[in-house]
Amino acid sequence: MEVPTPSVSLKIERFNGFPSSPEAFSSQIESKNVPAVFDGCIKEWKAFSKWNPSNGGLDYLQEQVGSSVVEAMLSRSAPVFYGDLRSHERVPLPFSTFITFCKWSLQNTSDITGVCAEPEGCGTAEVESGEVCLTSEDAKRIYLAQVPILNIESKEKAPLETLQHDIQMFCCLADSDLFLCSNGSAFWLVATIVILAQSRSSTHYDPHHNLLCIISGCKQVVLWPPSASSFLYPMPIYGEASNHSAVDIEHPDVSMHSRAKHSMDYSQKIILHAGDALYIPEGWFHQVDSEDLTIAVNFWWQSNIMSSMLEHMDAYYLRRIIRRLLDKEMNQMLHLKSFSNEAGEDAYVRHSNGGAGHCDDDSEARTCMRDSKVSECEDETTLQCLEPYALQALHELVSLVHGSVNFSGQSKTDQSTLMKGIADNLKGKNKQDATAIFHSKDDPVANILWTLKPLMLRKTFLAMVRNFPRTLEALILHVLTSVGAEVLTRKFDEMDQQTTKEEQREFYQLFYSVFDDQFAAMDKILNGKELFAAQAFRNVLDHYLGVNSDQAG
Repeated sequence: MEVPTPSVSLKIERFNGFPSSPEAFSSQIESKNVPAVFDGCIKEWKAFSKWNPSNGGLDYLQEQVGSSVVEAMLSRSAPVFYGDLRSHERVPLPFSTFITFCKWSLQNTSDITGVCAEPEGCGTAEVESGEVCLTSEDAKRIYLAQVPILNIESKEKAPLETLQHDIQMFCCLADSDLFLCSNGSAFWLVATIVILAQSRSSTHYDPHHNLLCIISGCKQVVLWPPSASSFLYPMPIYGEASNHSAVDIEHPDVSMHSRAKHSMDYSQKIILHAGDALYIPEGWFHQVDSEDLTIAVNFWWQSNIMSSMLEHMDAYYLRRIIRRLLDKEMNQMLHLKSFSNEAGEDAYVRHSNGGAGHCDDDSEARTCMRDSKVSECEDETTLQCLEPYALQALHELVSLVHGSVNFSGQSKTDQSTLMKGIADNLKGKNKQDATAIFHSKDDPVANILWTLKPLMLRKTFLAMVRNFPRTLEALILHVLTSVGAEVLTRKFDEMDQQTTKEEQREFYQLFYSVFDDQFAAMDKILNGKELFAAQAFRNVLDHYLGVNSDQAG
């Protein structure tokens, strides 16, 4: 897979404070769909001083919401915390129990045998799971994540609702205009409290915009744009943890995840200190490292795009997006970038391996091409009138076909081993099943077709019609691979753009006249093109949806 240079337009910016109005945030930040850091923007919050663990913050939190029951996450994968339900257990317990446990752990008490919370000790709240016991070993495995402070969509009281008065809404969010008026979507205000051991979230994306505000402690956030998802191997779209990456970013198994070796080329690292906030747009992958006793508050809301997307249009948008990804993948399979700057006459001379018309360098190539032009040829399809680079292409195409097919009407090899014969003819360069050739760099025929300009390829084919009709027939029916068919049809499209309707009609009439069954030839080309597109589609499913169609079948 080609690895394009990360876009400069996706570079994360830092701002001194938060935008002063909803319009400024919407136009300058949200509309770009690029993360942004706002330094020191929450230092005026009451929570910034009152929740500080080094300044009695744990006592304050315990006093304010100690009787509330929260769901703690008890992870089996700590210190890395995954969103997959298989990796953690939800443990309901009184918030006061959690805070007490934190205090003990912070004091480095080594003789803790455990702390138990019974339902009767939970005040008016009930814990249905019965007695909840935590041991000192749980210090490395427990954390609170997304415990609601405010949830407009829910009528139930948020567990940490009492803490709302410590959170100062940004001036542009104070009346919820950004969340409730501009796009009609609700927002959620939740606390993420990582206490005790250092921790790391697995690499994942969220389906909502997120404003991460650091109350205390420090977080390191590594971010990747959605366009880099193919390098992060997202979990299957049908899975419970579909928004998580399957890759261990620090130690990727390249034998299993070969593209992951490029993942860090797209990453950006941000350090957040107490008082800072980070805007993470929906779809951006991120991995978060938290130091001991980190407390953060998150604002979540639905994007304008998702809130305004009409449900009856889903199937259409799905097909459009897949089509766009499919076109991108097909271009990468063809390695278009490697040819785009050198397609045409000079390119063919550089790519050719010698023979008629071959020149050793660019300047000599131009000279020999210019000197070899025949000015008074009535029929440019005769061998004597072909330019050197076209003659060289014709020579190599004929050699490839004759190295693979005999002319008693039968292929020397069946389709499954055809490319081996071609490869042997080119000194064993590419020995693969013809049906498995999906990259232009692996197919010598596709390379020849691609590196000739459209009108020169047209002359080459017409020369084959006149001089080697059976070779042209064998080329299309027996040698052309799926990638070759894709390249050929693209070249046909380019020819059509540079010729008149009458010239097009004449060319195709002559081209297909060499075939005993013209429809069989057309089917071979179109079937190969569809086979190429089908492989690109499988790649899209794998790269972006985590679905391996071969394994699924």
